Amino acid sequence: MSVVIGIDVGGSTTKIVGFRKAGSLRELISPLFVKATDPMTSIYGAFGKFTDLNGLALSDVEQVLMTGVGSSYLSRPIYELPCGTVPEFKSIGLGGLYLSGLSEAMVVSMGTGTAIVHARAGMDADYLGGTGVGGGTLLGLSKKMLGIEEISHLGDLAMEGDLGNIDLRIGDITKKDTSVGLPDSMTASNFGKLSDIASPSDVALGILNMVFETVGMLALFAARSRGVRDIVLTGNLTGVPYAKTVFTTLSSMFDVNFIIPENAQYATVIGTALCG
Repeated sequence: MSVVIGIDVGGSTTKIVGFRKAGSLRELISPLFVKATDPMTSIYGAFGKFTDLNGLALSDVEQVLMTGVGSSYLSRPIYELPCGTVPEFKSIGLGGLYLSGLSEAMVVSMGTGTAIVHARAGMDADYLGGTGVGGGTLLGLSKKMLGIEEISHLGDLAMEGDLGNIDLRIGDITKKDTSVGLPDSMTASNFGKLSDIASPSDVALGILNMVFETVGMLALFAARSRGVRDIVLTGNLTGVPYAKTVFTTLSSMFDVNFIIPENAQYATVIGTALCG
């Protein structure tokens, strides 16, 4: 058996995945992640846990490929195995195309911040830019405004929220008989209508909505600049249930196709392993 392992070493989590190779075929081995503040601890912890859970011996591993901000901390091969690094934007593009089954797409990686790449099969991914708005923004604002330090808890609280107490919408600033070509429910200003009676649930929903709408609109602009309609969303924030609500609305509103594929949280590390 020949296995190529990919490792994505992030700021707070490390993700790992593998592909079993049989001729020209590749079988995905279920990905997993570990949390650790020290990059070396997380790299070796993820590798040990992954090989143990999947019954892999060191002799089964053909190659280990790494990406992410923490990969530079590794100064020597893992257990003397052949190791290499892959540019993160290439990993994002490859992983997004693989999971979506598309040959071309705008791939958005929503992690601590957000990166946007134009990916085409057989070509290098073209990094178009990004924004500092992302998971770090969610955590920072929720901690300061609500005392919440877990995104999952923020999502739970937001389920009872009402954006009518937080956001200013088109319907709030135009007469009903005036046509501006935009739906009344469209956001005119995030937190532009913050009410004195806004509950913690309202604020939680407002934070989520602001982050996802910001990422969605930037991705939309990038896609339009390249004539692309398919936008593949990847990264940890795709696991937040409210993300689907926002991106479904934006898809309908702007005639694009936002896609959250299965295993979207692991797209970058899957792209890394695919380079083997």
